[in-house]
Amino acid sequence: MRAIPVIVGYALRESLRRRVFVVVLVLTVLFLGLYGWGTAEAFEDVDEFVGEGTDPFVDAQELAGATLFGLAMFATLFLGTVLAVFLTLGVVRGDAERGLLQPLVVRPVGRSTLLLARFLAAATVCAAYVLAVYGASMVITRATGGWWPDRFLAPGLGLAAGVAVIAALSLLGSVFLTSTANGIAVFMIVGAGLVGGLLGQVGEALQSSTLESVGTYMSWALPFEALYQDGLSAITADTQGLTKVIVELGPFGGAQDASPLLWLWAAGYLGLLALAAGAGFARRDL
Repeated sequence: MRAIPVIVGYALRESLRRRVFVVVLVLTVLFLGLYGWGTAEAFEDVDEFVGEGTDPFVDAQELAGATLFGLAMFATLFLGTVLAVFLTLGVVRGDAERGLLQPLVVRPVGRSTLLLARFLAAATVCAAYVLAVYGASMVITRATGGWWPDRFLAPGLGLAAGVAVIAALSLLGSVFLTSTANGIAVFMIVGAGLVGGLLGQVGEALQSSTLESVGTYMSWALPFEALYQDGLSAITADTQGLTKVIVELGPFGGAQDASPLLWLWAAGYLGLLALAAGAGFARRDL
């Protein structure tokens, strides 16, 4: 266990050397700048945001704030995914091909310790990053439009857990795929999860049991998507009426309360990914 902090430090130093954090920092600054500008402009024209005049059944301020902040949550999930992929895409096969892995996978370190340490490094950094961007977006929304989410802690924790799941998926992929192929695969999986959530919302609106089933299966197969949807739902938990109906359509996947078992399943899902990664790594010839 004493080797874990050493490997975590190694992973972070390697990321600094490859300028991973520089790339993510530039993307983050650009996003927050554009988001601040966009929210300021949107709240200035909040009446026109819902059409000519203000519908008495729609809270224009709530609709604008929830929609914009929902988009910020989507962008935060995407940026967290970028960071998670950068930190894990070449952990096993990529580092093995460059000759960086062999010196580390020796006693008393071992392969399982390496995987655990690299996951802890990636998950901790990504979770902290996502919470920081989420918090900054929330402050910007409050400052520019005076809007605040009904629940502010649970959605952030859901996003942090979601990127931890994505980091674990990327770590598993690194055991079997080259760095480039793994990165592409993870982004496609994330896209598939979000599309699956959107199909589920469309199916609910159209009363299509097939599409609803697709959304449900995707949420269980890729729990980061369910965590994201649950977070979207929580930011307007106390909203009522037509505003609630419109907001629940949500950006990029919709807002939907998750089962109480979601967090338990997400933890079990991480365990399954860990077992698969460990079994695959144990069979890999370095």
